Amino acid sequence: MADADEPESADVAIESDYIDELTGLAEPTQNLMFASSTTLLTKPDPALHPMGKAIGVFLLFICLLGFLNGADYASPNSGLVRPDEFVYRLSLTAPDETATFRGTVTDDNGRPIENATLYISWDDDGIWNSTEKETDENGFFTFEKLDPGLARVDILVERDGYRDVYSNRVLFSPPAIIEPIGFTTIDFSIPSQEIFAEQPCSNGAEECEIRYVDRTGDQMDHPLMDPGASNIYVTIGFAFMGLALIGTGFTVWALKSGSIAILRTAAAISFFGMGHYYTACCFGILAFVLTFAVPKRFVPMQDDFI
Repeated sequence: MADADEPESADVAIESDYIDELTGLAEPTQNLMFASSTTLLTKPDPALHPMGKAIGVFLLFICLLGFLNGADYASPNSGLVRPDEFVYRLSLTAPDETATFRGTVTDDNGRPIENATLYISWDDDGIWNSTEKETDENGFFTFEKLDPGLARVDILVERDGYRDVYSNRVLFSPPAIIEPIGFTTIDFSIPSQEIFAEQPCSNGAEECEIRYVDRTGDQMDHPLMDPGASNIYVTIGFAFMGLALIGTGFTVWALKSGSIAILRTAAAISFFGMGHYYTACCFGILAFVLTFAVPKRFVPMQDDFI
């Protein structure tokens, strides 16, 4: 039996030598040993870094400022900023002779007044300019190439031997973004002769040929303006509130998903919320810059192999 096994051992030895020559590796002669490594496999942490969470809370505050700013704009009769203040600021940088003023003049019963004279005067860097026109048979008037901004409008109506002057403070709208000309449309209703008769004469006499009803004193804070400009102002307010809500949604999404990119997007959106006195803009830029300073965290992958 021993003689029968010898050829098999020889064949195994020859095959082992052949594999060693082919691979260039010698057969190990010692017992194999295994050692554990201290290396730990990691993956990016899906949770947001505490600094990122702090920025998220900051962004929620910024979005609140933007929403309050929009609510202020959407309430034209209250708040820190009024439509006339908003339009007046825009008129300060508008080009000269880019305003058109039109409307109608009617009496206290709603009938159009023909040949009523409108005197418009405005301050142009310390120099008072003026222009005048008369209404047509329908009480309609149109002025072109006026300077946007504040002006005084005096309406002279001659009736029953008296010359009644109705004065108002008017704000001419500047051009919009998509229009080269700003349009202001205001319809004037002249007070009744009884109201003019109750006004004192300017010279102190009991009877006067020229009678005045002057509303400019009551309109110093809020002059007359185009109703359409007020509607645009309200629309801007709703746009600010919409941006604030969108920014809030992105912030909550970032806090739940742990995504820095979404958090950075929320900061960019909050920038356009403006806020009162541009607070949201300043804070939005700060939050956007801080998102680049959020460190990356990694967690071990041990749980993935359990």
